[in-house]
Amino acid sequence: MQVQKVKYALWAKDHLRAIAFYQESFGAALLFEMEVWSELVICGSTIGIHGGGEGKRTWTGLTFQCDDVLEAVEVVKSNGGGLVREPEQEDGQVHLAFCYDTEGNEIMLTQKRS
Repeated sequence: MQVQKVKYALWAKDHLRAIAFYQESFGAALLFEMEVWSELVICGSTIGIHGGGEGKRTWTGLTFQCDDVLEAVEVVKSNGGGLVREPEQEDGQVHLAFCYDTEGNEIMLTQKRS
């Protein structure tokens, strides 16, 4: 057996809204789109969007490392996502933010500590 690809799946109540969120927020490239299953690629990683979700808030474990976490928070918010809680400063900088996408999937934004 040989693994061919690793995918991370998210549920979406509105799969088109979810696709747009990840394209606009993180520059995702759409591989293909169907109502039930779509695939996006971000930094070489595949995210599957599964339609038919309930839109409930759910922790996913999905993390995006960005060059500026505070700017990334603003991008997420401007594209319909939100904050789980306000980012806190640690050791003189903000390096972590807990957010959610348009479908209630909770994601984490990180920034490499200097």
